[in-house]
Amino acid sequence: MSTTTTGGAARDASPAPDGGPADSPFVRACRREPVPHTPVWFMRQAGRSLPEYRELRAGVPMLESCRRPDLVTEITLQPVRRHGVDAAILFSDIVVPVAAAGIDLDIVPGTGPVVAEPIRSAADVERLRPITVDDVSYVDEAVRSLVVELGDTPLIGFAGAPFTLASYLVEGGPSRTHARTKALMYGEPELWHALCARLADIAGEFLRVQARAGVSAVQLFDSWAGTLSEADYRRYVLPHSLAVLEGLADAGIPRIHFGVGTAELLGVLGEAGADVVGVDWRTPLDAATVRIGPGKAVQGNLDPCVLFAPWPAVEKEVRRVLAEGLAAPGHVFNLGHGVLPETDPEVLTRVVELIHQASAR
Repeated sequence: MSTTTTGGAARDASPAPDGGPADSPFVRACRREPVPHTPVWFMRQAGRSLPEYRELRAGVPMLESCRRPDLVTEITLQPVRRHGVDAAILFSDIVVPVAAAGIDLDIVPGTGPVVAEPIRSAADVERLRPITVDDVSYVDEAVRSLVVELGDTPLIGFAGAPFTLASYLVEGGPSRTHARTKALMYGEPELWHALCARLADIAGEFLRVQARAGVSAVQLFDSWAGTLSEADYRRYVLPHSLAVLEGLADAGIPRIHFGVGTAELLGVLGEAGADVVGVDWRTPLDAATVRIGPGKAVQGNLDPCVLFAPWPAVEKEVRRVLAEGLAAPGHVFNLGHGVLPETDPEVLTRVVELIHQASAR
């Protein structure tokens, strides 16, 4: 395994005097500090669209690949080498800590996480046990390896938010309606809050393991939060996401919170304890900045489908997102959701080059 990056592995809560990840454009933008250019990384950059990823993963089940530090390290590094992005994100899956907590599940190709025995009762909730670093030692090992390999390039750790994890566990897999989830939420609120409190503890510890191992930032993914009204989010979700993010306050690293379809929730997402709020492609960043409120950086938000258009159209949309991002006190360029598997990697590389050139201060 070889990289073209250099630098030490030290981490600190304040910018390093001689540079390093804590003084990188990505971390500075998250902290709403001046940057030499708008930093960029892509959700789901570590995988799917890269032929080198598909070759490495051939014949290796997803959960197994997430538990092998050698694979996690290599897959995480691949997009940094190829695209020159300003941050790496740990290769993993949001259900990894749930599996470590004792839930029998698998990540089925073409489907997603499938739970053998969905959670529907108080006895089911009791099956969810707390996790420790020993339960996810492979993640700890991979992060420590990556910190050395990446040098000055920051590494982002992540976890799934309690609501999204709860939905997978209650539904038994992906769902379009989240009907069973909402039925439990409305019909048995005490059980719902007990489930989400356990998931908040698990997600929080999963992030703390990554923080102690040296990640430069963390992101909490709430993929399904957009299915909720603001009132329901405040009542059934906010306390638990807040518990996760506030539990990372003493780590001294930026915290990012992202959900899909959350245009009407951006204000409350801004209250959930993050330093940066991710915005999907449906809401312009200047409008999102107003909704989120002061004191927060934003992340986003090019439509992933734009990358399939001719280059002049891609360039126009990238420049639009950059211009709208100037309204925020800090902007990390990203897609409005993950890289689609059919995306041409060369287009992603050109987008990174354009962002760096067009936003140079």
